[in-house]
Amino acid sequence: MNILSEIDASTVISGAAVTLTTVGVFTYYMTSKPQPIKLALDLNNQTREVEPGVRISAYLTKDSELMEYLYEDSKTLYESFQRGIRLSDNGNCLGSRSGPNKEYQWLSYKQVYEQALNIGAGLINLGLKTGQETFIGIYSSNRKEWTITEQGCNAYSLVTVPLHSILDSSACQYIINHTNITTLICDKCSKAELILQDTKNIKCLKHMIVIEKITDKIKELAKQGNIHLHQFTDIQENGKINPVEPVLPKPDDLATICYTSGTTGDPKGVMLTHKNLVSNISAIIAHVKPNVEMTPNDVHLSYLPLGHIFERGMQLLMFMNGAQIGFYQGDNKLLTDDLQALRPTIFPTVPRLLNRIHQKVRHFKGPLPKRCYIISMCRPILQLLFCIYSGIIRRNSIWDKILFNKIQNLLGGRIKMIMTGSAPLSEEVLNFARCAFGCIVIESYGQTEASSGIACNIPGETVPGHVGGPLKCTKIKLVDVPEMDYYAAKGSGEVCILFKGHHMFQGYYKNPEKTADTIDKDGWVHTGDIGTWLPNGCLKIVDRKKNIFKLAQGEYIAAEKIENIYQRSPFVAQLFVDGNSLKSCVMAVVVLDEEYMSQWSNNNNNNITDEDIKQVVYKDMIRCGKEAQLKGFEQVISQTNHRVWEGRSSMSFRI
Repeated sequence: MNILSEIDASTVISGAAVTLTTVGVFTYYMTSKPQPIKLALDLNNQTREVEPGVRISAYLTKDSELMEYLYEDSKTLYESFQRGIRLSDNGNCLGSRSGPNKEYQWLSYKQVYEQALNIGAGLINLGLKTGQETFIGIYSSNRKEWTITEQGCNAYSLVTVPLHSILDSSACQYIINHTNITTLICDKCSKAELILQDTKNIKCLKHMIVIEKITDKIKELAKQGNIHLHQFTDIQENGKINPVEPVLPKPDDLATICYTSGTTGDPKGVMLTHKNLVSNISAIIAHVKPNVEMTPNDVHLSYLPLGHIFERGMQLLMFMNGAQIGFYQGDNKLLTDDLQALRPTIFPTVPRLLNRIHQKVRHFKGPLPKRCYIISMCRPILQLLFCIYSGIIRRNSIWDKILFNKIQNLLGGRIKMIMTGSAPLSEEVLNFARCAFGCIVIESYGQTEASSGIACNIPGETVPGHVGGPLKCTKIKLVDVPEMDYYAAKGSGEVCILFKGHHMFQGYYKNPEKTADTIDKDGWVHTGDIGTWLPNGCLKIVDRKKNIFKLAQGEYIAAEKIENIYQRSPFVAQLFVDGNSLKSCVMAVVVLDEEYMSQWSNNNNNNITDEDIKQVVYKDMIRCGKEAQLKGFEQVISQTNHRVWEGRSSMSFRI
């Protein structure tokens, strides 16, 4: 992401180094301390055991019911949006911009609702039935039409089936056929073409609706495949002229089917109801509410894929509070520009982005020697950590003024909460983020089957390296994994979630075998993740059970864990680990990060060879493995070849 190129690290560091000579810095810092935030829980006791091995949030008592909803007027996705209309007083709802240096243009809540009814009625006028029998596919990047379509489906009790915008044709075909989708909405002609090129394998598809202008080529392909082609605006106009009375959903009605991309076999369709989604987001709001009050003035940038449940949940969270959602332009290279134009207050993200910001500052090359980084970065971070450990969240210290303000301005300068999920965040990066951004940074843990969140740090948490305690909607227990030497009696084991929780999925669509494999006879959903309970009652994810295999010598390999660790290297953009039980080692394919490699090459005067690249990446991956305390058989032991495919560097390693 081009967000990294906006950090002129040498400028940031040099300014700090000079200011460090000022005698008054420390005095100013120590005399301008704000008050610590008031904690809603005892940080040393964040969970409560309700039966042997089973824990709930310390927010609850042993007799408490698990949270089903937080607000009486918000029990379905439809009701949640109506609540947003009321709370916002018809304020800004969805914003978008037409290019760099352009202002965000906003639709109000009532304008979005009107357009949602139009698209919903237009779909019904195509001959589709209202209710649970009709599935609508959405194959699009994040944009206002995506969300308007979802709200239209909610108004008529239709079921949305998102197709991740980066899926290839075979994955799209599988999902369309598996759910018997008759109507698919695409944002671009390129996606429509991907589907229309092979319609003989998608017999169920009857209607394709395209958001952007339809080309003659798409018209011809649709004609050849006997697919009815429609412009998105035409369907909306039809619904406006021929309105249909909404058919409102009930809490137990199916809202969406989200397909998870498993590493083996076909993707699984996770069935989630309105109650599932509302329960989970209600619990997240309740979890942070004591210290992060959401209001209609809050703003969120939608850039994480709407094909994933994390972003869907974030949008629901914003609607329940009447808050505002601005969409990025669809280009990661313009993300910084979008952030600085929108200036969001709530920023959900993934560890990769925070890792890269941290690495950009940590590995800068500039006119100052590297010891200046140690002098100018470590001291303010240590002093700000002292504040954080005292429960003080601030961005008005002297260090913010002279050092961190440029980093904060990358995200618009007014973030009050960062939520990170999808993969573990290292302690170093988490501490850096809490200091540099001067806001509450929450690490969470979840999965699609749980409607997103399972456990989450509380605001004011000071100790990194864990994902907090369970949300109010769930119960967690650990079960033995003897083949990996994890035992619940010792506080470690596979993380399992109570299936009866209001936020838990309804099973995998048309896949009873996989459903039965995931939910045991006692009613617990097995996540495949290995966790351990810390003395403060928090959960720490330490390993992965699913997708493991044995090496020839009998050692178990958890491929995803190794991938996550090696991707901490600034040189690595993507990494895939594979192997089989007939070999004594595994293989990893590494895709190098183009932006970082370009910067590294320039700093080395471009006088580098393929062998130089191999060695520097190899050594840095070794560093990451050692820092994460990988076992010997999990570490990189040699590199084989280096290729460039279509301008993208890739390397193969033996592990």
